[in-house]
Amino acid sequence: MIQKIAVLGAGTMGMGVAECFAMNGFDVNLWTSKTPEAIKQKIAQDLQILVEEDFIKPQQLQDAINNVKVFSNQQAAVADRDYVIENIPEEMKLKQDTFKNLDGWCPEHTIFASNTTTLPLSGMMELVSEKRRQRMIICHWFNPPTLMPIIELSFFGNMPEPIYKEVADVYDKIGKVSVRVLKDVPGMLAARIQQGIAREAFSIIEKGIALPEDVDKAIKFGPCFRYATTGQLEIADFGGLDIWLKAGDNLLKDMDNSPAGNTLVRQKVAEGKLGIKSGEGFYKYSPEQIPIVRKKFVQRLIHQLKASQFYK
Repeated sequence: MIQKIAVLGAGTMGMGVAECFAMNGFDVNLWTSKTPEAIKQKIAQDLQILVEEDFIKPQQLQDAINNVKVFSNQQAAVADRDYVIENIPEEMKLKQDTFKNLDGWCPEHTIFASNTTTLPLSGMMELVSEKRRQRMIICHWFNPPTLMPIIELSFFGNMPEPIYKEVADVYDKIGKVSVRVLKDVPGMLAARIQQGIAREAFSIIEKGIALPEDVDKAIKFGPCFRYATTGQLEIADFGGLDIWLKAGDNLLKDMDNSPAGNTLVRQKVAEGKLGIKSGEGFYKYSPEQIPIVRKKFVQRLIHQLKASQFYK
């Protein structure tokens, strides 16, 4: 069971990672060149707004300060830890050397994680033992760590399912939502989706189709209004995959030179898997579930509509 955690690096990401675990009761060792006084001051500064917004209780801020121990010696920081997360610069040689050292310093059961955004896991684990490679994972956080729920976790074939579940359960305990990424590709999952949206937004501006403020309004109060509560594949099922296929056939040849809509969607339509209206699309829906699922979808949009009034 993961109880003792080490965080390597106290930059923007490392500091936030340490705060998330510490304010949720975990024993955290933070390796950094900063002084303990500076770290405690930064924790108080970062988390005070969460207290003011009644997102956390004042006691959680104090818990975060009390649960973080600051180390300038990396070996001492990790010696008795169950889980070590590195947030050091994005340099392969530096990460390889760090994990090699950790492999010699940490207990056999310790799980190593990298909060990398660009480097492959296969490269980072080159200098560690074969046994340790089964206990290495990418855990990609989003900035700011204390507010963004998502954690992208690698499941590339090196780590057995029970160990993966142990890691995922820890993130569940601190209120994060983990997603499983099955292939070691640049950008993991969410960044690739985000880049797809950005690519089209930039293209619209470049082509003079709309002004920047209208593009952002279209994103915030159109697709992303639903995305706040409902995933794209759920939305496709609700709209009907036949409708989405036709839209793809009509639009994509102009947007990115694709000759037609997505082939996976076309296959599902050919199989009669049109979404909620046929009982199956990307997800399956029993007749009893359909009215319940529809009601929950509408409720989520209503809640999102209420919340969005603040940002107009």
